[in-house]
Amino acid sequence: MTPMKIPFNKPWFAGNEIQHIVNAAYSGHISGNGSYTKKCHALFEERYGIKKCFLTTSCTDAFEMAALLIDFKPGDEVIMPSFTFVSTANPFILRGATIRFADSLVNHPNIDVDCIESLINHKTRVIVIVHYAGVAVDMDSVMALANKHNLIVIEDAAHAVESTYKGKALGSIGHFGAFSFHETKNISTGEGGMLAINDPAFIKRAEIIWEKGTDRAAFFRGEVDKYGWVDIGSSFLPSDLIAGVLFGQMQQVDVIQQKRIEIWNRYYQSLKPLQQKGLLKIPHLPDYAVNNGHLFYLQMPDEESRNNMIDYLNNNAVQAVFHYLPLHKSKFFASRHDGRDLPNADNFAATLLRLPLFYELPISFVDMISSKVIGYFQEDQS
Repeated sequence: MTPMKIPFNKPWFAGNEIQHIVNAAYSGHISGNGSYTKKCHALFEERYGIKKCFLTTSCTDAFEMAALLIDFKPGDEVIMPSFTFVSTANPFILRGATIRFADSLVNHPNIDVDCIESLINHKTRVIVIVHYAGVAVDMDSVMALANKHNLIVIEDAAHAVESTYKGKALGSIGHFGAFSFHETKNISTGEGGMLAINDPAFIKRAEIIWEKGTDRAAFFRGEVDKYGWVDIGSSFLPSDLIAGVLFGQMQQVDVIQQKRIEIWNRYYQSLKPLQQKGLLKIPHLPDYAVNNGHLFYLQMPDEESRNNMIDYLNNNAVQAVFHYLPLHKSKFFASRHDGRDLPNADNFAATLLRLPLFYELPISFVDMISSKVIGYFQEDQS
């Protein structure tokens, strides 16, 4: 028996998160940078090979920290994909940077690395790449471009916990990585994020910016006899209660990943025949990437059929949703865009839809959802 409607997402608690929240509460330190924050930093640094982590209140805040560290000047340029969430762009706009949007690949929403170099000029400071759906961008090519032109690379790894590129954890390859722990992500604290720093030159200042522009952390380590205002910064630290939730989730990361990948693979095998018939497209995985089971999407032939599929599934007790609208055509940015056509980003925005995928989704429900997708084409031809 299925529920009234299968939701697109449902956050999952393993159960031990509550105990960690209680432990944090009784520790006498529930503000930022407590014992659970330190545990999470150490866990991510060891598990993913990151040089230094800073837990933040959101992935957006992680990007804002990175933007502060880079010291943007008005007119400095950043290259990033148009097919992404506004949080990837806003922190740089706030620092006065100019965004140069790049197109997606033909066969995947990820940025087309081959079109990046033509956007680089003397004002370019940063390349931001987004590992859409947890699938890696070709990082060797990105880093080669960055080294050639002396640019900084930031990985938007919001979708990419537990994903790798040629065996390296996403978020650990560029100068910076930004993770999200929003409730729609594999590992969730409701709201939350983390800045990963892989270039040691940025670590000392990052700690100061993270602590509101003070050397407070150094004071508590006994490195200075008092702390004060020494740089720009902001309030990026989440409560240690949030860190307790994250630590509890990460204790179950292998269990979570096993189930999500099982669901993803079931969708893939069930719907692959529809791709073979040319009726739709399912996610493409390059050889250098692994699947972390973050989301499963379909790409329909056109916008009308995409919208019809969403309506059909919603009318059949399945909440399916579209995804990003291209930022270069947004109400805010359209007048600032340089006029280049980005046809692949436009195409994914018009044709992509996402199916339900969350830890507690029974495989029997996955099969039912797949049968509804198949049923759409059977009804369409009847």
